[in-house]
Amino acid sequence: MDATARLLITCADRPGIVAAVSNFLYSHGANITQLDQHSTDPEGGEFFMRLEFQTPNLDVSKPALENAFQDVVAERFAMKWRISYAARLKRVAILVSKVDHCLAELLWHWKQGRIQCEISQVISNHEDLRHQVEFFGLPYHYVPVSADKKEDSEQTILSLMEGKTDLVVLARYMQILTGAFIDAYPFQIINIHHSFLPAFVGANPYKQAYERGVKLIGATAHYATEQLDAGPIIEQDVARVSHRHSVAELRELGRNLERSCLARAVRWHVEDRILVHGNKTIVFN
Repeated sequence: MDATARLLITCADRPGIVAAVSNFLYSHGANITQLDQHSTDPEGGEFFMRLEFQTPNLDVSKPALENAFQDVVAERFAMKWRISYAARLKRVAILVSKVDHCLAELLWHWKQGRIQCEISQVISNHEDLRHQVEFFGLPYHYVPVSADKKEDSEQTILSLMEGKTDLVVLARYMQILTGAFIDAYPFQIINIHHSFLPAFVGANPYKQAYERGVKLIGATAHYATEQLDAGPIIEQDVARVSHRHSVAELRELGRNLERSCLARAVRWHVEDRILVHGNKTIVFN
């Protein structure tokens, strides 16, 4: 993985894009090991590509390669693009409140090397999970939040994350973020919640779902935007239920879906598998 680079491209679809990119990388000694692409419409649509290539035999430095790609390929096709390098792990800050199922899942996957990132810190508006986080040797910061000083709390969190955060994960952080906070990390904040919205809002959605006799429950992981729970969806999962399930059983099933759904979304983000297109995502998983 130390030699792997990832190239993400968005541009108007037209003939010759794949050939131009492939030939350019070949000409500089790169070996393409994975390539995924998608077009919204072959006639006038939007084109998306994720490409992995190996860098040991490059004939130029990485900065020189990037400059040449802009001049030779990207400018020609009016591309939006970026290259990232797997050896440079993304730095992740996790925000959490009292409930630990999503946090525990992320920490376990991280410890096992299944989510390849650097968890820089865990920040919470409660002290409840400090011991669990510090057991993994990670910094834990307690930042209380009150309605009259919400912006002050957010500024403290932003200060803690400044210069060492590429992704913010809301692992059941039970606070609504302000637009100013979200603007600081555009499409770099991932949230998780149940999939009953907008049908069942409020503090006890599983009780509402039970009373309506729902047959499906689910979870949604998405990028946070200023419009609450309406950002581009990254991943969803569902489970079938019946009249035999109690409210407690529905809630437990829902938590299982939330933690696995969030872990997948985080892994895909740190592996550069997601491209945002309007209020949708293209996920090359």
